[in-house]
Amino acid sequence: MFVRFLEIIGASVLELLYFIGDVMLLFIGALKQMPVKIRVRHVIHQMSHLGVDTLPIVSLTMMFTGMVMTLQVANEFIKMGAESTVGGIIAIAIGRELGPVLVGVVAAGRVGSAMTAEISTMKVTEQIDALRVMGTNPLGYLVVPRMLACMIMVPLLTVYGDVIGVVGGWGVAKYYAGISSYVYVTSIPEYAVLNDLTGGLVKAVVFGVVIAVLGCYYGMKAPEGAEGVGKATTRSVVSAIVVIFMLNVLLSMVLY
Repeated sequence: MFVRFLEIIGASVLELLYFIGDVMLLFIGALKQMPVKIRVRHVIHQMSHLGVDTLPIVSLTMMFTGMVMTLQVANEFIKMGAESTVGGIIAIAIGRELGPVLVGVVAAGRVGSAMTAEISTMKVTEQIDALRVMGTNPLGYLVVPRMLACMIMVPLLTVYGDVIGVVGGWGVAKYYAGISSYVYVTSIPEYAVLNDLTGGLVKAVVFGVVIAVLGCYYGMKAPEGAEGVGKATTRSVVSAIVVIFMLNVLLSMVLY
């Protein structure tokens, strides 16, 4: 029984290491393809799909997140006589953690799943094999534009989400907790520093790479058939969200 338990653990570890190595090979291969030829039109198309089409869900997510955060802390800070710190605290929390993480999760669910579904469908219908036959590297044609688009647009969406979240917090602070706009706004530069924003942007760039690489990886490794497309999409989203949470801890330790 104990030997069987060790066999299961060993097999799980080997499978995890194989997965990490396979993903890293795809990532390195995509990096090598970047200097060869960047298809600007494809990158812009992916940026439009990732950025513009994701704005509504990012707006709703960050607006309500800022509102809920302020609801939780405003009254408690007022009881302690620290209402002049509410704006700064909300800005720091959103800039450092909530902004990049929630935008990353939203992008993983909306964009990562779309990438995986599209590429896995191409694999099932043998379009990726056709690219190889025509002498086109699938990594340069499929992965690089999506990775560049995610590296650019996820940080931009994060900045937008930070602003929306702080504005949502301001609405609750002013009209629910009775904190004046002047006190809320002036506390932001007083307590928040530039590193609170830039650190979140560094996280956003890393999360963008994770979303694109895992989305493309699971698409290219999708099992055959329509059922395989669904399984690959589910695995892509779940894996991306888990990796984002894990990397968020490591990046927070390094950046702050």
